[in-house]
Amino acid sequence: MEATTAQANELERRVDLSIAIADVEKEMEQRLKRMGKNMKMPGFRPGKVPFSIVKQQYGDQARHEVLSEELDRVFGETVTEKKMRVAGYPRIEPKTTESATHLEFSAIFEVYPEFTPGDLSAAEIERPTLEVSAAEVDKTLDILRKQRVSYEDADRAAAKEDRVVIDFLGKKDGVPFQGGQASDYPFVLGQGMMLPDFENAVEGAKAGESKTFDLTFPADYHAKDLAGQTVQFDITVKQVQAPKLPEVDADFAKGMGIADGDVAKMRAEIEANLKREVKRRIEGKIKDQVMEALLATNPITVPVALVDMEIQRLMQAARQDMEQRGMKVKDLPIQPEWFADQAKRRVTLGLVLAEVVKTENLQATPEQVRAMVEETAASYEQPEEVICWYYAQPQRLQEVEGVAIENNVVAWVLGKAKVSDKAAVFDELMGQKQ
Repeated sequence: MEATTAQANELERRVDLSIAIADVEKEMEQRLKRMGKNMKMPGFRPGKVPFSIVKQQYGDQARHEVLSEELDRVFGETVTEKKMRVAGYPRIEPKTTESATHLEFSAIFEVYPEFTPGDLSAAEIERPTLEVSAAEVDKTLDILRKQRVSYEDADRAAAKEDRVVIDFLGKKDGVPFQGGQASDYPFVLGQGMMLPDFENAVEGAKAGESKTFDLTFPADYHAKDLAGQTVQFDITVKQVQAPKLPEVDADFAKGMGIADGDVAKMRAEIEANLKREVKRRIEGKIKDQVMEALLATNPITVPVALVDMEIQRLMQAARQDMEQRGMKVKDLPIQPEWFADQAKRRVTLGLVLAEVVKTENLQATPEQVRAMVEETAASYEQPEEVICWYYAQPQRLQEVEGVAIENNVVAWVLGKAKVSDKAAVFDELMGQKQ
C-alpha cells in the first residue's frame, strides 16, 4: 500500500491510494472458494460446483466487494496515519496512470477545520432581569380569566370585546360576490377576525338594527378579484353579548387544578410556574446572544459535505412536520436551497461549540445532569418517577447532557464578554400584547 496527499483548497484533501492487484486476486479467490462450498447448482452435488463456474457467476461481485473493502481499509489507515479528521464521505476516482502490479485511485474528501476559538472580550451581551411579583401573577390571572370568558345578552350598542351574531350580504356593483354572505355569523369585536372597517360598522349597533355601508378591501387582500375594490355590505345585528369574566374564587381555582379550591395555593402555583418560565425565557435570550457572539468571533469555513447532510436532515424534518399537519408532501416540491443558510449556521455553530467545549474542558458533569433532571421533574406530580424514567436508559440523558454543555458554554462566554443587565418588560418577555 502506498499513499500520498495533496491539498486542493482550504478544506478539501486528495489522497492517492495504491492497492496491490495480487492482494485483491488472492482475497477474491479465497472468497469464491468459500462461496463454492455452500453453492447449489442443478447437476452438481452441494459444494461440488467447479471453481471455474463459481468464478464465472460470482467473480465480478466478489471482486467488487474485495476492492471496496480494500479501499476502505487503505483509506482509513492513510487518514489515521496522517491524523486527518474526515468530514463526510470520500469520493473515490480511478487514476489514469497504469501499473502492472497495482490499482491506483484518488480519494477526494473534506476535513474538519482547525481553528482556535476567537477572542470574546469585545462581544456585548445584554442580560434581561425580571423579578416575578404579585403584579405579574395578577396579569397572568387576567389572561386565564379571559381564556374562560362567557357571554350574556346585552341590551345596548355593541362594543369592543362583545360577541355579536350577524347576517351580512356583500355586493360588488350591485351583484353578490362569492364568500360575501353569511347568516348567524358569530365573532368577537376587537380580535381582528374581520376587517377593521367591517368591525367599525358593526360597533355601536344594537340587536335588531340593520345598516348598509361601503368597504374597500386592502390592496394585498388574499382574494385577488376583491383586492383594492370597493363593495357594499348589508348587515343585520341579531345578537349582542357582553363578556363575563369568571370570579377568582374556589370554583375558578378548582378549574385550574387545585383540588381543594384554595385561591392562595393557586396563586402560589401560578407564581412558581411564572418564575420557571421567566427563568427559561431569560436563559433563552442570553443563550441566543452567546451563540451569535460565538459565530461572529469564529468566521470559519465549514465542510460542504456536513452542510449538505444537515440540509437533508432539515428537509426530512420539514416533510414529517407537513405530513403531521395533514399536508400532501408530494404536492409540495421542497427545495434544498430553502434550508441552505440554516444548515450552514447549524453546522458552523456545532463545530465552534465542539471546539470551545474541548479546548476549555466544558463537558457536563454527572452532578449538573442530575440537577437539571430534578429541576425538570419538579414540575410533575410524581417527580421521583420522572427522575427514574430518565435514568432507566442512559440515552434519555443525552439531550439533558447537551443542554448542560450549552449552559457551560454560556457561563464561559459570559465570563469573557462585556455583560450588562437590563430590566425586562414582562409582556415583551412573555410575548404578550400589551
